[in-house]
Amino acid sequence: MSDRIFIFICCAVSSVLISSTCWADKIEPYPIEDWAKRADMQNVSLSPDGNKLALLKIPSSEGNPILEVYDANNLSKKPFKMDADPMEITGFYWATDDKILFNARQVVRKKIDGFNDGVYKFTTGILTLDKDPKKSKWTRLRDLGRGGVRGPILGKPDKFITYAYQSGSRSPIYYEYDVNTKKRKVITRGSEAIGGIRFDGFGNPLFARGYNGSTDEYLTYYRAKGSSDWEIINRMHRENFESWRVFGVDPLNPDDLLVVAHNGANTAGLWSFDPKTKKYKELIYRRPDGDVFPFFHSNEYQYPDLITGIAYTEGREQKFEWFDGEEKALYEQLKVLIPNSDRMSISSRSRDGMSMVVANRGPRDPGTYYLVKNGAIKVIGSRMPWFSSDRLADVKEIKYKSRDGKLIRGFITVPNSEGPHPLVVMPHGGPFVSENPSYDGWAQLLANYGYMVLQPQYRGSRGYGLDFYKSAFIDGGEGGYKMQDDKDDGALHLVEQGLVDPDRMAMFGWSYGGYAALIAAAREDQIYQCAIAGAAVADNLQQLNYYKNDYTAFRTAASEEQIRMWEDSISPIKEVEKVNIPLFVIHGDVDQRVPPKHARKYLAALEKAGIPHKALWLEGADHFYSTLFYHHNVKFYTELLDFLDNDCFQKDGSLALK
Repeated sequence: MSDRIFIFICCAVSSVLISSTCWADKIEPYPIEDWAKRADMQNVSLSPDGNKLALLKIPSSEGNPILEVYDANNLSKKPFKMDADPMEITGFYWATDDKILFNARQVVRKKIDGFNDGVYKFTTGILTLDKDPKKSKWTRLRDLGRGGVRGPILGKPDKFITYAYQSGSRSPIYYEYDVNTKKRKVITRGSEAIGGIRFDGFGNPLFARGYNGSTDEYLTYYRAKGSSDWEIINRMHRENFESWRVFGVDPLNPDDLLVVAHNGANTAGLWSFDPKTKKYKELIYRRPDGDVFPFFHSNEYQYPDLITGIAYTEGREQKFEWFDGEEKALYEQLKVLIPNSDRMSISSRSRDGMSMVVANRGPRDPGTYYLVKNGAIKVIGSRMPWFSSDRLADVKEIKYKSRDGKLIRGFITVPNSEGPHPLVVMPHGGPFVSENPSYDGWAQLLANYGYMVLQPQYRGSRGYGLDFYKSAFIDGGEGGYKMQDDKDDGALHLVEQGLVDPDRMAMFGWSYGGYAALIAAAREDQIYQCAIAGAAVADNLQQLNYYKNDYTAFRTAASEEQIRMWEDSISPIKEVEKVNIPLFVIHGDVDQRVPPKHARKYLAALEKAGIPHKALWLEGADHFYSTLFYHHNVKFYTELLDFLDNDCFQKDGSLALK
């Protein structure tokens, strides 16, 4: 391979502002306004030739992202800037050395149109750069309609894969789009039977998925190179719940595929699979303590879809089992050079492999970007340059037993102060996702103000094996039951360890985490002094109907697990009269994933029952963090901390409200 030059990066990082110090002195918290700001810099990426560097920059607290393009050989030169006002740029891709495809959104209505149908309209545009910045211009790609961009086509540097939905159809048509002529031609069409089509780096349809309603099976399709026919290579009954996903072609045997699958085991491993015989050939790598995830080569131009290693987590640390010695050497050297290295990756690399952008993120680094070029490494900038590492908090893994004996993992964000600490239990949303916190803005905010934060990986969390995942729903939904015990038992474990004050404990969550906070507020064996529920599912039946109606056409394992859980779990709306601690309810008024009807119905029930509570409506906020702007966060964080300090905990540790 031609990339081995990067093994010999011999200089230290220049212009690094991150430092460390002793925590003996009391560290003053940052003001709310600092926590409320959106990331200053994101989406940093090199042009294919490595001569230009583009990024999104937010110039002011209430400003929208601006696309800036720099001379990668001289970052001090004045950049070209583009604002897509009235649209907000959300991301971009380099199409060619001088053309950038960008995604943008714009609010087009005041109310949601229904579940998963929000107030934003999304579009794609193209920016054409010129040596004379005044001649650079951008236009919308209007012919995409309801659609977007999949990615570049290697060997065709001016062409991208795009997709668009026809009116009334839920199956897209995929096109080869020429960024110069702005013309397109059909590559393939999805159908009701075959969807989610995936392509190789050269634009060939390779894999697809489907669902057979008569047999209740999820199907995986494969199209061999040179063929125009789809062949079913795997069937999985909807009650199986094992993982089975193709990640690419085996580089050692192009006739075989690389698949991440359980294949009857508790944890998912990487397998070599023969699509002709439809049988596994070899187990390449699996771990008994958790699932594994393929890691791709950092140079997607030269080595598209090439798996160079396997990633897994061990405690808080992300580790790798490498198949490629040069990639291993490169990553290990960068990890030594970069301060506070944690979740570090080569996020962008030039076509010739000679230049790259390295991104790092961790508990003491909200996100820093580095440019490696000409054998030197320098800081491009930080996502949140106003934060210093010595005033942020460490994150550690803990393990404990839930009351039924199941081993639960969790992560604590530890304040830079003496304990025992007040505690905020912050369960993740989903609930069927994996979480291994690197930099978590909410956890760091609370820790900065003196609260220890526990993020419990309760049953149902992904990544810890099939049995642990299914235990949340397979024998009936455990929401409000054992899933809730897992959270409470983590708090009690920290009390037993002497780390937490039992008279100053709260639960705060968003989405499913908000649901858990509503459940916590009504538990009779109460261990918390208050609960904060954001974007919470309050009525299981209502949410269940949303899932059933929205996912009927394209059934997935994800929809099935959600249906099973919400059917049998405790519904907070039925528990209102049991609420026995101060409760704070927060909701966006255009939330499309958990529509505002949930909060309105629940708040009305609280009023009717005469239950003390507070409520905050975030005007114009959707369910997702990317729709919480500066003005939302200032109000949200101010009232959150005020509620904890004044309505939840008194100075003597007693309840402020009862």
